[in-house]
Amino acid sequence: MRFLLCFTVVALSPLVAVAQEKKEAGPIAEIKLVRKDPVTYEVVEPIFEKRCFVCHSGNIKEGKLDISSYEGLIKGGKRGESVKPGKSADSLLYKVVQRTTKPFMPPRGEDPCTAEEVALIKLWIDGGAKAPTTIRKRKDPIVSAPPASIKVVRAVAVSPDKAAIAAGRSNQIHIYDAGSGNHIRTLLSPGLKTPDGKDIKAAHLSIVESMAWSPDGKYLVSGSFREIIIWDALTGEQRHKITGFAHAVVSVAFSMDSKMFATAGGEPTVEGEVKIFEIPTWKLITDIKNGHSDTVYGLSFSPPDVQYNDPSYKPKDPKNAKDVKMIPLPPMIATGAADKFVKVWTINDGKMVKSFEGHTHHVLDVGWSPDGKLLASAGGDNTVKVWDFEKGEQARTIAAHGKQVTRLLFIGKKTEFLTAGGDNSVKAFNAVNGGALRTFAGATDFVYAVACSADGSVVAAGGEDGVVRVYNGINATILRSLLPPDAQPPMKKEEKK
Repeated sequence: MRFLLCFTVVALSPLVAVAQEKKEAGPIAEIKLVRKDPVTYEVVEPIFEKRCFVCHSGNIKEGKLDISSYEGLIKGGKRGESVKPGKSADSLLYKVVQRTTKPFMPPRGEDPCTAEEVALIKLWIDGGAKAPTTIRKRKDPIVSAPPASIKVVRAVAVSPDKAAIAAGRSNQIHIYDAGSGNHIRTLLSPGLKTPDGKDIKAAHLSIVESMAWSPDGKYLVSGSFREIIIWDALTGEQRHKITGFAHAVVSVAFSMDSKMFATAGGEPTVEGEVKIFEIPTWKLITDIKNGHSDTVYGLSFSPPDVQYNDPSYKPKDPKNAKDVKMIPLPPMIATGAADKFVKVWTINDGKMVKSFEGHTHHVLDVGWSPDGKLLASAGGDNTVKVWDFEKGEQARTIAAHGKQVTRLLFIGKKTEFLTAGGDNSVKAFNAVNGGALRTFAGATDFVYAVACSADGSVVAAGGEDGVVRVYNGINATILRSLLPPDAQPPMKKEEKK
């Protein structure tokens, strides 16, 4: 329901100003509709399609809200539930379309819902907000470039040598010098065009959803709607583009030896998607299908050279705690999804090894401790859960943020991990005891992305406000703020003598 600005050179007359004020005014008068039949989802769906789909469906889902399906609408977005069945007065959807709660939807510049449309939405919610009774053929998702006004940062990456920071801002990728904060370059996909055939200068057509720097420093990979791009990390040139993904690629990761690369995503409420590629051929080696019943939001490779107790070994002396047999941990990958599960898979054959259940909302990310003993998962239920991998059980729950925990990653070889949250903060925790270590403040809105150097000394985070903040990872102080290149003050030129 976010609006798309179409700029035209016009003289702003008082009449135009009055019209804009009128559109922004609210609330919409409440009317009572007399109907013989109850209001079904099929009745209100055309309203959503007319008023909301442009910015809350397909490749652009403002506020993480997808209204293109009943399931997505009920799931809600970054502000939580949008509909409370039977309670229109408590439903965010009703309040914003009636324009009694900001942000008004549709926003200024677009025609608001009519009083009749608002009344129909109210009746549908009060009637239980029931699911559709007919099966409609799925429409191809709307694919369009985000408007220039969108500056959201959903992905950041720190180079292995700590020299550079990459920011995925809207559909752009900006590379900055980590020390000075100066903009180095903007990555551009050659020959990129909009659906109507117009040239566009950007990294992807759609929003950059994920990004990772290879540990060997050779590649920077970015994920977007139905595609990933492999960039030469030194020159910024596009090396490969892989397409054909079911939906947005919302998480990407490299193995620690830089020999494998994985992607996560999948069509919401249909099926999760996990693909593992071989480097440097970028050949698909494992495709985990039917692993999750909803979008996979996070993944993490198991650390190398990890050993654990062989459960099949029978000790000669059961009383001797040292009488055990250690076997190497095979290459595995952990995934977390909107179906609330954390699962672990073998990479060679894609078979599930273990499943962890306990989150009450979707799992938005997962990380593996360097020693291979613990997994940590970030939840839409505002918590982080730490799991004992060998025992296959939950070790502890951490009340991490005041809103959903959007991202999680372990810091190098430490048992500490970072989290990003909807409460405008980044935090550091100890995975062993669950203790809070540091809070990285300064963001003014939802934080969607966080990255750090292997030693933890450089931390970068970004989110809804479009600013990437670089922190001292040891004491959590802000070192600098990275703005869009067109918003940065111009560099001073040396005066000629």
